[in-house]
Amino acid sequence: MTFDPFGDFDTKGYLRNRFADKLPEVVKLKEHDTFRRHLGDALAALAARPSLNYRDVLDTHRRLFTDYYPWAGQDRAAILPDQAVGKAGRYDLFAHPLDCQRAVEHGLILGQQIATMRQKPGEVIGLLAFGHPFLEGNGRVLMVVHSDLSRRAGMHIEWEKVEKEPYIAALTMELEGPGAGRLDTFLAPFVRDGAKQPTQTATLLARNPGLGRSSAAKPGTSDDSSPTPRQSGPSP
Repeated sequence: MTFDPFGDFDTKGYLRNRFADKLPEVVKLKEHDTFRRHLGDALAALAARPSLNYRDVLDTHRRLFTDYYPWAGQDRAAILPDQAVGKAGRYDLFAHPLDCQRAVEHGLILGQQIATMRQKPGEVIGLLAFGHPFLEGNGRVLMVVHSDLSRRAGMHIEWEKVEKEPYIAALTMELEGPGAGRLDTFLAPFVRDGAKQPTQTATLLARNPGLGRSSAAKPGTSDDSSPTPRQSGPSP
């Protein structure tokens, strides 16, 4: 089933992209193209900030995907505040639209505590992923933001060596049991001392196998989830 939260896939294409594209392979290739073209600028903009906040996450999404999605840089609370998203029929893995900012901000607070970031990089990215602020591009945006948090902590993660499917499995376990250390354990072999500069990080992230053509997924199977919408009222 195609992910169609707006209900206008037939006339406006997947998630109202600028070209009304519908074919899965076309959508993913164009997403990857705009992501790669703007990756360096997005990382440089983050590095220029004295500290990171939620607005920086929104701006990163806008920089990376505005060439393809006219709503890029707007979160789920702004676009579809009454629809929760789920994965495989579960709607407790991601924050409700009205709570996504709070979840991401909590991850940013922990991620900017150097000792916490160095000890628990998986927990930090798990919190960011729980926020799931965007309809598409969450995994890529949050990986970029997480890379800058790593730089600020004097470390880096060899994302170019992380395989997509095992990572998603570990991330799902983290979302199911936050703070249990499952994603920290998974990422531990890829954590290295020493900060990478934005240009270096851009080159390495572009090599990530999960972003290549061979692993392109169908629309609706995002880079870190398989979202489906559900009408929902505000979370308690």
